[in-house]
Amino acid sequence: MVEEVKEHLLNTIIPFWKNLRDNENGGYYGWLDYDLKLDKKAVKGCILNSRITWFFANAYTLLKDESLLDEAKHGFQFMKDYCFDKENGGIYWSITYDGKPEDTTKHTYNQAFCIYALSSYYEASGDTEALQMAKGLFRIIEEKCTDEVGYLEAFDKEFHLIENDKLSENGVIADKTMNTLLHVFEAYTELYRVSKDADVKKRLEWILDTIADKIYNPTLHRQEVFFDKNYNSILDLHSYGHDIETAWLLNRGVDVLGEDSYQKKLAPIIDDLTNQIYKIAFDGRSLANECEKGVVNEHRIWWVQAEAVVGFLNGYTRHPERKDYLDAAKAEWQFIKDYMIDKRKGSEWFWETDKDGKPYPNRPIVEPWKCPYHNGRMCMEVIRRNIDVA
Repeated sequence: MVEEVKEHLLNTIIPFWKNLRDNENGGYYGWLDYDLKLDKKAVKGCILNSRITWFFANAYTLLKDESLLDEAKHGFQFMKDYCFDKENGGIYWSITYDGKPEDTTKHTYNQAFCIYALSSYYEASGDTEALQMAKGLFRIIEEKCTDEVGYLEAFDKEFHLIENDKLSENGVIADKTMNTLLHVFEAYTELYRVSKDADVKKRLEWILDTIADKIYNPTLHRQEVFFDKNYNSILDLHSYGHDIETAWLLNRGVDVLGEDSYQKKLAPIIDDLTNQIYKIAFDGRSLANECEKGVVNEHRIWWVQAEAVVGFLNGYTRHPERKDYLDAAKAEWQFIKDYMIDKRKGSEWFWETDKDGKPYPNRPIVEPWKCPYHNGRMCMEVIRRNIDVA
């Protein structure tokens, strides 16, 4: 599997995203439809460009190919020049194709992904400006995007609180979300890893406590997803992809943190989330999407499949006696090869298929959320872990 995944990274994912580079207006093109028609004038999501920058920076760190560092630098330059609000601070939600603010919403989730990208770009390039920008966004989140309970979600460009319609789904508008908290945690993990900043460490510990004490539901063996302002759950929803992703990201986070007390506190949660997803969401070859009020959504989403590979490999690494996790990772990779990867020339992965692997033709190949963050990261994690499940 390791060699197959590496070949896929080198010969499909990396070339595909290199080809989306916009050398005229900066950054990366924001839309490729299902029929592989590129819209060069589509909106450029700042999350998309943060994630692409993160991807190329990490790929360079792993593979040491100078062309990858050049791609990361291209993404960083676009973010610095166009995505940042130089008057009010923070990063916008989206930019027009030629670099003008399109949606000036400041979302905590978006600030976090920029920190994620800047931290990895600093590691790859040694550019201290990127690290200082990441620390600046950390301060913005902590000073402007929190209340006495935790992390708030959406703001206007001057950081006045607005309705969280961008990260609310399933018929609810949430004051706080598991998704935002998870990715603030992920971003802070990377920032702490490259900076060892004491303030970042303190917030990482606070987030771990919050996940353990308020987000994780030990009775239902899952995370709750949408919350009111006091972290009371407001919807019966089990997000399978987020739970398997959370399991291995928590593992990574406590390892980076290096505190035995948090290793001990989070270990049962990591194991429980992994085991529960294996038991109830994995059908022997792929992972369902989610379960709302007892009704399972059987769609197969690209990012959920990618996170399942890493999550099950992580479970096997933690518990080598669980060969079923190893088999699950192998089966999931086979499903991805057979159905999720789009074999058409000039494409990458489908956005979504049914449970039998038939793609839904209304889903684009590239859009503001569809990027190399999940599948590219899966490839890099498999290579780094070097667990051969072939």
